[in-house]
Amino acid sequence: MLLNEGIRAREVRLIDQNGEQLGIKSKNEALEIATRVNLDVVLVAPNAKPPVARIMDYGKFKFEQQKKEKEARKNQKIINIKEVRLSPTIDEHDFNTKLRNAIKFLEKGDKVKASIRFKGRAITHKEIGQRVLVRFAEACKEVAAVESHPKMDGRSMFMVLAPKIDK
Repeated sequence: MLLNEGIRAREVRLIDQNGEQLGIKSKNEALEIATRVNLDVVLVAPNAKPPVARIMDYGKFKFEQQKKEKEARKNQKIINIKEVRLSPTIDEHDFNTKLRNAIKFLEKGDKVKASIRFKGRAITHKEIGQRVLVRFAEACKEVAAVESHPKMDGRSMFMVLAPKIDK
């Protein structure tokens, strides 16, 4: 943002600190008016004809903006993707352990990527892996929604589950 001597335009449409228009003034007049009230001239609309400048306390303005940005960042939720690896021939107990972990991640608000890595000749029976993933999604349906259905990527099949948003 351009301010005070950094403004290159010869004339500016000037707005005072109370938001009232003072009309079109030369750059020097605008600087003089701002100096009298101990404030800065800040260019707010440089592409207008003539450019629009405002008299304000730039330091205070900058501080307020930083405060707003910090508040916006505080309200942002960072979503992580946690991965749970299964196998096509997974046993019941292992399946339940992986399921508990996935549910814990989902309740924390993270997404879960459930993947199956096919080894050796197991790749010829993709439907077994798909059944495991569908069963996994079915078991998680209380806390999760399927974001992407099972699909192959090289030698692995994966699906993404997202936490359900309660309304």
